[in-house]
Amino acid sequence: MRPDPAALGTVVALNRYPVKSMQAELLQAAELFWTGLHGDRQYAFVKADNTSAFPWLTGRDVPELVLHRAHYADPDDPRRARVQVTAPDGTVFDLADPALAARLAAAAGHPVRLLQTARGAHDAMPVSVLATTTADAVGHAHGTPVGLARFRANVVVKPDDPDATDAGWCGQTLLFGDDPDAPGLRLDWAVPRCAMVAINAETAARDPAVLRTVVRAFGNRVGMYCAVHRPGVIRVG
Repeated sequence: MRPDPAALGTVVALNRYPVKSMQAELLQAAELFWTGLHGDRQYAFVKADNTSAFPWLTGRDVPELVLHRAHYADPDDPRRARVQVTAPDGTVFDLADPALAARLAAAAGHPVRLLQTARGAHDAMPVSVLATTTADAVGHAHGTPVGLARFRANVVVKPDDPDATDAGWCGQTLLFGDDPDAPGLRLDWAVPRCAMVAINAETAARDPAVLRTVVRAFGNRVGMYCAVHRPGVIRVG
C-alpha cells in the first residue's frame, strides 16, 4: 500500500459490517466499489417511528447490539446472500426473522424495522481508515489500551513509521498495491466521534471516559473518512 512515491505501511485488518452497529466480518480481501466496501453496512435496523435524518438503531440506543455477530452466507455475493445473526446468548436468527426485530425492539423500548440500502447506511462517507498507532495514542492518553474495534474502521493500517498516525495523512491518497491501476482511497476528513467509542466492543460496557479522552486529547477526531479514488480489491498484507 503506497501513496506515490514512498511506501507508507501495511494493511493489517479489513472489516466489513453487514449490519450497522453489529460486529464486523473480518476479511482477507475486500472489493472496493465507488460506494465503499462491497456489502458494508448494507443493512440497518431503524426506529420505525423516527422520521429524522438519523433513524438508525445503533449501539448508542442498545449497547448489546455490538455483540451481535452478522455474516453473509455467501461472502462473495453480499447483495443477494442471506445474512445470519448470532445474538450474545447464542441464539441464531436469519436477519429478516421478525423475532430478531422484536427482540431488538424490546431492548430499545420502541418498534424497529429492518432496512436494506444498496449504498450502505454510512453516517458520512463510505470508507474509514485507522492507523494502529492512532489507537495506541488514544490508549496512551487514556492511561490504558482501548483497542481497535471500538472505532469500527473498515481498513486498519500499521504504519512503517511508528511515530506516524492517520492524522498526518489527511488530503493524501492511499494506493493499495504497486499496479498502475491499484485501488485507492482519498483521505478527506478526520472522523468526528460519538458515544459509540465509549462502548467496549467485547463486553458492550459503556465507559464515557474514553470519549472524554478523545475529545480532550484529539479534538474529538480519530481515524479518517475516505472517498474512493479508484475501485478494486484491497488485501490484508
